[in-house]
Amino acid sequence: MNPLTKAVQLAKQEQLQKGGVARRNALVPGKITYSQTRTVTLYPGWLKQNRILTGEATDEAARSYKVLRTQVSQRMRQQGWKTLGITSPGHGEGTTLTAINLSISLALEPHHTVLLVDADLRHPSIHAYLGIDVELGLQEYLQDGMAIEQMLVHPQQNQRLVILPGSKPANNSSELLSSLDMLELVQQLKKRYPSRLVIFDLPPVLASDDVLAFAPYLDAMLLVVEEGKTQREQLARAAELLQATNQNLIGTVLNKSAEQNSMHGSY
Repeated sequence: MNPLTKAVQLAKQEQLQKGGVARRNALVPGKITYSQTRTVTLYPGWLKQNRILTGEATDEAARSYKVLRTQVSQRMRQQGWKTLGITSPGHGEGTTLTAINLSISLALEPHHTVLLVDADLRHPSIHAYLGIDVELGLQEYLQDGMAIEQMLVHPQQNQRLVILPGSKPANNSSELLSSLDMLELVQQLKKRYPSRLVIFDLPPVLASDDVLAFAPYLDAMLLVVEEGKTQREQLARAAELLQATNQNLIGTVLNKSAEQNSMHGSY
């Protein structure tokens, strides 16, 4: 291979983003365009109804998520971590909302891109929160061998965010999450692009064995609790189970706090 051909190929490789389906626009430095990933428009009214952040949000919740994203991204960079699971002790404590809003906030930072994965295979709901219609999701990749590129979704409002949604509920979720196919996918998502963070929305720790089966595949975990709902014993048990998997528990997020901020990070 002559030097010119090699240089052209290297340049093309550097421009590829998001699994080969996104590329840098040479006319607008830093802007990402998508050639195969499905681009969707998220509607502000729907997002507001579901308490999802928009890029223009400047309220207390947006500021709290910015604090959380700074703590998370700094810790991830310091440790060289790329994958983060978000879970809770029990149901309805704000895991999915936290995963979505943290991903949106992280994707506003210029030095990395973010892939948000709906790994709650029993109750996939990221697409419902965002108002996205999906036919294919992570389940179809794991069960049927469908290509990941067929499932990825890019919200038009956020250049650096891509979503791998779920579709229909899976009864054999723990087996799928602990499968070799899932391990290979996590490794691929983790290693292919050094500037990408991968956030996994996970089911509750105490509801099933899904999180414990999947946790060894991840670099770190964030635990979400809700004031007035999560019991101290539940929190202690969830933390104990995660630590038993040798998981790096980087902190907790407190939802619906009675204090001025509705969400706090504890590290």
